[in-house]
Amino acid sequence: MIQHELDESSGILVIQPDGRLESGDFEKLAAVVDPYIEKHGGLRGLMVEAASFPGWSDFGALVSHLKFVRGHHQKVARVAAVSDGGVMKIAPQIAGHFVQAEVRYFDSSKRAAALEWLKDAPE
Repeated sequence: MIQHELDESSGILVIQPDGRLESGDFEKLAAVVDPYIEKHGGLRGLMVEAASFPGWSDFGALVSHLKFVRGHHQKVARVAAVSDGGVMKIAPQIAGHFVQAEVRYFDSSKRAAALEWLKDAPE
């Protein structure tokens, strides 16, 4: 499951995975994000906030995740990975091969700095 909150005034989506990712999670995200993107042209930022990467519930969830990224990555200016380390710490290097967005890692104690960095992204 993915908890999410879209701040429409700043154009920033904050997602917090809670357990293994499921196919339906990405359908729910798209239902929230797609209308905003259609109206505004894109998101200023995406914050992925997780203690560690939870993985996927099954292969279908992985495919749904990849389709979501493929369909949305050109519409997001910046991505902040906020965590205490692990795989999330190397997320910027991995994501750089797959997305156009500028991606940075922030330690969980620097969450506020991550939000400020996202808010400074071009609209």
